Amino acid sequence: MNTMLNLRKYHYVRGISIFLVMAAFIAAIAGCAQPPYSYSLSIASTDGGSVTTPGQGTFTYPVGTLINLVATPNAGYQFADWTGDVGAIGNVYAAATNLTINNDYSITANFVKQYDLAAGDRHTVGLKTDGTVVAVGWNAFGQCNIDDWMDISHVAAGAWHTVGLGYNETVVAVGWNVSGQCNVSNWTDIIQVAAGSWHTAGLQFDGTVVAVGNNTCGACDVGSWTNIIQVAAGGSHTVGLEADGTMVAAGSDASGQCNIGNWTNMVQVATGDWHTVGLRADGTVVAVGDNSAGQCDVSGWTNIVQVAAGGWHTVGLKADGTVLAAGSNGSGQCDVGDWTDIVHVAAGGLHTAGLQSDGAVVAVGWNYYWQCNVGGWDLN
Repeated sequence: MNTMLNLRKYHYVRGISIFLVMAAFIAAIAGCAQPPYSYSLSIASTDGGSVTTPGQGTFTYPVGTLINLVATPNAGYQFADWTGDVGAIGNVYAAATNLTINNDYSITANFVKQYDLAAGDRHTVGLKTDGTVVAVGWNAFGQCNIDDWMDISHVAAGAWHTVGLGYNETVVAVGWNVSGQCNVSNWTDIIQVAAGSWHTAGLQFDGTVVAVGNNTCGACDVGSWTNIIQVAAGGSHTVGLEADGTMVAAGSDASGQCNIGNWTNMVQVATGDWHTVGLRADGTVVAVGDNSAGQCDVSGWTNIVQVAAGGWHTVGLKADGTVLAAGSNGSGQCDVGDWTDIVHVAAGGLHTAGLQSDGAVVAVGWNYYWQCNVGGWDLN
């Protein structure tokens, strides 16, 4: 009898022990901090623009989500940088970049008054912060006749024509119009313009693209493009940067300048006469097309925040305000090694121009038509 009572007592105690152990185990699990399955992303902007992708406010995303960020400036402003929890941002100096969600983040897009600088084949154009424009260089086709332009927010320079985007999202153009590249007066809702040798492209607010000018090689066949955030126009080709960081191209591919179908994580594109240059979110650079002068030898570049492509050379602006260049240097257009405090670069046919943070402009290269005579410019 005692044996049976002891056995029952044993099983009772054993059952209680197991119950207590399991209860403690469950309590321990419940008390452990489990990693969250989602995080919040708070996005804001300063005066002068807004974050158009994915928008502004606070969003919740699953862990590991890749978020495309696009900051769009208002007329008269330009994007400066991202601040806040920027460690996960691909390129803090790029208006179009990305961020991978691995924590809670709060970021801000910063905008400043807009400067702009463009270089054509033989002329240079500068946009002042008051919306007026200055130009020097060859003016045989009237490409420098911009003295009456006002309320301009962006400029582009083709081989022999100049294009200006107004605050009201309409476009003006002067210069050689043999192929209709200046026929832009009916364009509306434009947020960015690009000028090639014989054609002009315009990015519309809805992400579509329009183009006019010489279409012999199909450079103007951009009517089907969507979700574009930047366009560039080269000698006979046009390239568009899509919101997801990929690229599309139209026009001549004679030198492989349109072989950009496998590019990803791009934040900016520039086009020369026969080559195309892309800036990645991580600050590295890729290039395809004619490399006869070494203009595509950019694979070792890092910490780049802007690229420009000229006739046969490529220029890269670094985050520290210094400048790199590759390609033809027969006219000294790549002699930029001593430049400092640069915030924007432009590459022309055989010359290079740089805008300094104080509004002054420097230029090197071929100066036969005085396209480098920018020493007295103050774009403030």
